[in-house]
Amino acid sequence: MNVDYPFHVDARGRTAEASDEDHIRDMIEQVLFTAPGERVNRPTFGSGVMQLVFAPNSEALAAATQIQVQSALQQWLGDLIEVGEVEVTNDDATLNVLIRYVLRSTQEQRITQFQRTI
Repeated sequence: MNVDYPFHVDARGRTAEASDEDHIRDMIEQVLFTAPGERVNRPTFGSGVMQLVFAPNSEALAAATQIQVQSALQQWLGDLIEVGEVEVTNDDATLNVLIRYVLRSTQEQRITQFQRTI
């Protein structure tokens, strides 16, 4: 059983569950939007991508962020996914992250996009 993220109760009054594919997507989201140092017992967990919202746009920053995100995903989820491409853009106070990856268990290619507004 995989607990759905964010935690909630389903229509039956039980803890909501997620499929394996949805659970992996949820874990990707947690890695992306958790700041390093935010989790007490895992101080290196996360990618620091939310800091991008407050930084000026530049090609160098975009490249560095892309590498940082790929590295964090590989470190924390490398046994579950193979990261292909990561695109990170920010528009005003909105951060957009597009990730192409392959599920190692099924070799299925997936594309997922996350958007956060500050």
